[in-house]
Amino acid sequence: MNIPLVKNTIDNRDIDKLISWLETYPRLTKGDLTIKFERLWSQFMGVKHSIFVNSGSSANLLMVYALIESGILKIGDSIIIPSLSWSTSLAPAMQFGLEPILCDCNKEDLSIDLEHLTNIISRQKPKCLMVVPILGLVPQMDKIMDICEKNNVVLIEDACESLGSKFNDKKLGSFGLMSTFSTYFGHHISTIEGGMICTDNDEFANLLKSLRSHGWDRDMDSNSRNSLRSQYNVDDFNSLYTFYHTGFNVRSTDLQAFLGIGQLEKLPTVITNRNKNFKLYCEFLDDSFWKPSIRDTDYVSNFAFPIIHEKRDEIVKLLNENNIENRPLLAGSLGKQPYWCKKYGELTLPNVDDIDAFGLYLPNNHQMTIKEISRICNVINSVV
Repeated sequence: MNIPLVKNTIDNRDIDKLISWLETYPRLTKGDLTIKFERLWSQFMGVKHSIFVNSGSSANLLMVYALIESGILKIGDSIIIPSLSWSTSLAPAMQFGLEPILCDCNKEDLSIDLEHLTNIISRQKPKCLMVVPILGLVPQMDKIMDICEKNNVVLIEDACESLGSKFNDKKLGSFGLMSTFSTYFGHHISTIEGGMICTDNDEFANLLKSLRSHGWDRDMDSNSRNSLRSQYNVDDFNSLYTFYHTGFNVRSTDLQAFLGIGQLEKLPTVITNRNKNFKLYCEFLDDSFWKPSIRDTDYVSNFAFPIIHEKRDEIVKLLNENNIENRPLLAGSLGKQPYWCKKYGELTLPNVDDIDAFGLYLPNNHQMTIKEISRICNVINSVV
């Protein structure tokens, strides 16, 4: 019996509802449903603004570029990126001419190593830190925020794997100036492709909406829109094709927003099931295996369960033989990825290098059974 890494959160009933909606011949491009989806997402997250885009990677792209367009960052400024994260957590910093600094991870929650972070800040005076909670595990957000505030470092979050995880009952993705999420297949909920940017900052919300759509003002609130038109002496007719920012086109569609609205109704159950599965993994796996540290402050909406073990190759072989899907532990060390090495040379960092060599992750999804988790753990426990 195959145990897949993920299962689709878009089921037959969702598709039937979509078909019924399509039979009304609705608007498919970005419109009122996108605005409704953004509002509902903000309510769930407890933030003021959410901006729906076509992928989590585009969300990261826009988030980083908004810092440049706003003047907070300029070309050549340093930004700290976790060495254990995803390719498009790092890529925008490289693409926009910033100076990325890779920070080692810790071996408790796999987020940034606070000692290494402090050393980087004292030596290199970065302007910004991107925190990436790994697989829904919860960083020590109080300590991270304290370090950023004391050193005038802007905090942003790539929370694409951590929808519903909480620190001190506050959701990850609601701590920084901006945060990003992914609604790609296999994540907590899916809009086929999609991403979201969250912020409590009105100015950045308007800037992000403009950058999302070419750089024009159509999606901005009326005060911001009128202010720009007044500043540049733009009348209503010419405003239709006036561009105030160096924008993109990374909009999503009302079709995907329709799916997203339905997915949000399932989200509490999805989060509860993923947390339950995470606890079962911790219980069933042999104590000789490394397990994430869970503090009283943490609620883990787990994306997938991480394993770090010197017999990784043997574990992977056994999992594959038993038709249990698995993956490397994200991108391993970004400092060893070809696109980093071509520009900067290979980077050695002790903790993430161990994960690069010995890390993998196991299936978790909202439909997993106790029997499946028990079977996976029995296979892995047989190694030791």
